[in-house]
Parts: sequence; structure tokens; C-alpha cells
Amino acid sequence: MTATSNQQRATSNQQRATSNQQRATSNQQPATSSQQPATSDRLTHVDESGRARMVDVGDKPDTQRVAVARGEVQMKPETLALIRQNALAKGDALATARIAGIMAAKRTAELIPLCHPLALTHVAVDFELNEQAACVEITATVETVGKTGVEMEALTAVSVAALTIYDMGKAVDRGMRITNVRLMEKRGGKSGVWQGEGVTGRGGEKERSD
Repeated sequence: MTATSNQQRATSNQQRATSNQQRATSNQQPATSSQQPATSDRLTHVDESGRARMVDVGDKPDTQRVAVARGEVQMKPETLALIRQNALAKGDALATARIAGIMAAKRTAELIPLCHPLALTHVAVDFELNEQAACVEITATVETVGKTGVEMEALTAVSVAALTIYDMGKAVDRGMRITNVRLMEKRGGKSGVWQGEGVTGRGGEKERSD
């Protein structure tokens, strides 16, 4: 009887130990899961102490990088007509804004403190005069082969081109508004392709956002 009782107690203790181990394992799993977003969501330009820093991209491979940004300058219909006719007192607003946007893209690292200086392989700044909306639509496309993207270069090109259009036309329309400056598309790097809503692919069909 004593041997049987001791054996039963040993079996019971082993079962409790197994149960406790299972609970401990179960309690550890949520903690691991909850830690994952903290790493993936951390701002890369801020260190563990909350101080601004320049990201080290030395270990990244060189890849083809492309970014497309857009923005608009809203104005009076009469001002848009003057731009179309190249009749502003300061001269050709669009030609001047195109050069300004290209120059700005190349000097982005001097304007945005934590941007890396990049050797750009291509910068294009294009305009569309939208009569219905009474605005100049600006599109900037920037490319490079490097370790980091050119989103900031494309956004800077659009912003400075828009400011130049304002400067060229402010004598006749000080109420012009620079609006809707945004990234439309980026390609290359670890994250691959990203596209904003409403972006159409090169074949004319809307491509999905990643």
C-alpha cells in the first residue's frame, strides 16, 4: 500500500510539473509576439535615447531606386492663362521652375538634415496645366543606383518647383496656393514597390499598393 501510494504521489507531482511548464510556455508566447511591432515600427532616424541620427546604410546593397512625387499650385484662371501664354513679367515660369526643381533634387541633403547625399542618375520635372481646376500640376521623377531611396529628392523637387511658380506669378496673384505635395510611387530597396492610391501602372492599369 505504501509503495503504491508513493508511486501515485510521484505521478501526481510529475503531472503538476508538466502542467506548470505548459502554462509557463503559454505565458511566454504573447510576450514574444507583443515585442515584434516595437522593433518594426521604430523610427529609423531616432536612436534608443530619442536623439536624431543619420541612418547607417553602409551594409545595404546598391539597387535601382525610383521615386515619383506630385503637387499642385492653385491660382486664378487668369494667372494660369498668363503662364500658358508665357506672358508673366518675370518670364517663362515653367522653364524656370523645371530648372529649380532639378537643382533642388540634387541638393536635397543640404536642405533636409538627415538625408544622405546621393549621386542622382536622372531627374525629370514635368507640368500639366489643368484649366478645369485652375492649377499647375507638377510631377517629379528621380532615379539613382544606391543604398537608400530618393523619395525626399522627388518631394523636394516638386516643392521647390511649386515655390518657383509662385515667385514667378506672385505679382499678379498673391493668393496662389501650393497644395497636395505627396509621394506617388517608390521602387527599389528591401521594401520593393510602394504606390499611393489612384496610381496607374505603365500600361495604364491601376497597380496594387504594397
